[in-house]
Amino acid sequence: MLCYRKTKPLLLIIFLTWFSTLVLAANSSMLVKSAELKAQDDGYVLNADVDIKFSPAIEDAISKGFELNFIIEFQLAQPRKYWFDDEIVTVIQPVTLSYHALSRQFLLMRGEQQKTFVRLDEAIDDLSSISDLKVLAKSQVEKGEPYKAAFLMRLDAKKLPKSLRGEGLVSDEWALSSQRFEWLPTLFK
Repeated sequence: MLCYRKTKPLLLIIFLTWFSTLVLAANSSMLVKSAELKAQDDGYVLNADVDIKFSPAIEDAISKGFELNFIIEFQLAQPRKYWFDDEIVTVIQPVTLSYHALSRQFLLMRGEQQKTFVRLDEAIDDLSSISDLKVLAKSQVEKGEPYKAAFLMRLDAKKLPKSLRGEGLVSDEWALSSQRFEWLPTLFK
């Protein structure tokens, strides 16, 4: 009985710490609203809209100059009945969001393209809108065949700076990833 009296406050503290961590982690989210393939010239481009919300800790890390790396993943596969789907193409595009203290601007880099923003919410709006990302050539698909497309966006916790890496790999707050958004596109040659 004496042992229970000593551990009761400890258990209460552990529970409250765990609960507050869950509440803080709920502040960050990524949710794919829509994604589509659109024919353009000799290929197809991906257009997607993602609802992104950062927790105060992530916003604070960006404002302090830490670089956050995101990964956009697209996959097109041909479904099979009795075996694994036949993967047609997988495209991975890295996107980097950072803050440049001297110019007081947020930088968003997609491949070789760099955009600057005065406010963080403007940079997040641009990050959440994927438009005209070339994902495959028309010669890679056949007319009339069924295909399955999948889209995912996530924070690459492995590329967090060393000072954030320990927290980023363990904390749910830094486990920022969208759901795997799947659809059946209609493709024409």
